Order: sequence, then structure tokens, then C-alpha cells
Amino acid sequence: MLYHLLFPMADQFAVFNVFRYISFRTAGAIVTSLLLSLLLGPWFVNQLRRLSVGQNIRDVGPQSHMLKAGTPTMGGLLILFAVGVSTLLWGILSNPYTWVVLAVLFLFGIIGFLDDYLKVKREQNLGLTSKQKFGLQILVAVAVGVVIQALPGGFAIEPTLALPFLKDATLTLGLFYVPFVVLVLVGASNAVNLTDGLDGLAIGSTMIAAGTYAVFTYVAGNRLISSYLQVEYISGVGEVAIFCGAMVGASLGFLWFNAHPAEVFMGDVGSLSIGGAIGIISVLCKQEILLVVVGGIFVLEALSVMLQVAFFRVTKRRIFRMSPLHHHFELVGWAEPKIIVRFWSVSIILALIALSTLKLR
Repeated sequence: MLYHLLFPMADQFAVFNVFRYISFRTAGAIVTSLLLSLLLGPWFVNQLRRLSVGQNIRDVGPQSHMLKAGTPTMGGLLILFAVGVSTLLWGILSNPYTWVVLAVLFLFGIIGFLDDYLKVKREQNLGLTSKQKFGLQILVAVAVGVVIQALPGGFAIEPTLALPFLKDATLTLGLFYVPFVVLVLVGASNAVNLTDGLDGLAIGSTMIAAGTYAVFTYVAGNRLISSYLQVEYISGVGEVAIFCGAMVGASLGFLWFNAHPAEVFMGDVGSLSIGGAIGIISVLCKQEILLVVVGGIFVLEALSVMLQVAFFRVTKRRIFRMSPLHHHFELVGWAEPKIIVRFWSVSIILALIALSTLKLR
């Protein structure tokens, strides 16, 4: 919005020329979403308390978590508000990628909100059924997979898959592209949801992933840099860096209230929307495979659940003391803050490995 209002006046006021730079507007989005989160956070948490929007804790979880029962949830609404306002304020609204990422964020957010609302209304940890939740996620992901291939004005995303570490290496997926998009979006959404079990764990890892993809989208959207680094150039996708920046700022601001001991939880409205957003960002900049590395913590958490369930069904024994993986380390005896910081450390290492692929081609 600011770009459309102020950049046209750059001929009269040279200072407004800075709005042409994605880097400047990304920084603006980071600061704006951070300030919105920090300033509105106390009021927002108080409103959740007033409305008795408290978290219900699973009986099968670690007993130490029972102390968290009643902590306000649905804090993800604050994240969505901060990201949405900041993106609209600093982004170029004529760019369709801006609307695609916002649509995914809010559509997955609506699914998460319905889940959270039912849990609060029923006063137990039972919201949407698995079939309902997955069905809605798949429906949204299919629509997104179709839409991004039909975007007008040269913005259509080709049904191809780029291979990291290899220059100019791509696979044409054809009819399998939409199912692939569904796998990325639904997988990422639920992986973040599973990771959201300790104070600050998911939002801290999100901040790292969003910052990493801010670099990837900027590089892919810059013709000179993408050519130099031998990354596929995608016209206009650099604008998604503004959205990534907004996510970084909102995540940092939310972490202020979600750090251990948490004053508020993001709920499914936050985790499902964040995961879906990270998934579509990876699709738009053609770095879907690297999502496994950038979001390595999310992947490990999801894999731990799948392995635990599969192994138990076959052998009636467990691999981990409890899944997702962070619960296993809790039962081993690690303190919650130690688990969180160590998982963040692994996220940073994985992000650096992912970024190194820009040169290793």
C-alpha cells in the first residue's frame, strides 16, 4: 500500500525512491509486524483471558503439562493480524503472489480457528475430527495448486520441481503437480502443528524458517542474483520476501508472550496457518525439497509421530517414550527450556545448510 501511495512521488521527493527496493520494504514489514505484536499483545492476551479461551491439555501428555491448563490459546490470531497488516502495508498489491500467500495463511487459519473453537466450546481437547481437518486442508491445497498454475500476466507457476545442489536440474511433474502441492502444504501445516507442544518451540523455529525463505524468495526474484547463483528466476516472487519478513517480525513479537512459561499459546489457528504459509512459500520460489532441511525440526517431529504409530501397530512396542519427539526428551529428563533452545540451535544449523546450497551448484 505504501509503495502505491509514496513511490509515484519519487520524482518530486527522492527519499520515496527507497520504496522500490524489496530489501527496504522487507525490513519495514519486520519492524511493523514486530511492533504490532508487542503493542497489541498485552491487550490481546487479556481479552482471551476475559473470554475464558483456555487451553485444554491431553491426559496422555506429560504430567508436567497439566500446569499449563487454562493458559489462553488462539494467540495465532495475533500473528495472522500482524502478518496480514504488515504485508498489505509494505507489499505491492498488484503482485498475485502477495495474495496467494495471504490466502493460504488465512484459509488454513480458518481451519485452525474452527478446531480451536470446538475445543474451547467442548472444554476438552477434541475439535475437528482428523477426517474433517485433513479434508479441509486438502481442499484448500488443491485449489491453491490449480490457481498458481493459472495466474495471469506471466505469474503462472510451472509444474516443475527444482533439484538443489544441481544447476538447471528440474523434474516436470505434469498432472502430479497438484498432488505434490497438496503434500507440501498439508504436510508442512501438520508438521508445525505437531511441533507446537512446548513454549516457544514452534514459533522460534518458524522465525528461522521464514527468515531463510526471505533469502530464497529474494534471490529467486532477482534476475541478476539468480543468474549468478544459478537459481531458477521467477519474476515477481521477490515480493514474497515482504511476507516472510512480516512472519519474522510477528514471530519474534509473539515469542515475547509465548516464551517459557508461556502467557499464551498460538493454538491450531496459528500452527496450521503458519505451516501452510511456509509450504506455499517454498512452492512459489521452487525450493520445496529444501523445506525438508529448512523445516528440519518440523519434519523430525512429524516423522517421530509416524514412526511411533507404525512401529507400535506392528510390534506393540514404542521407539520413543512419547511422541512427538520433544515429549520424548521431556521424559528422558531434559528441562523444557533446554529442549527448546537446543531445537532452535538445530533449526539454525539446518537453515545455514539450506542457504549453503545457493553456492553449491
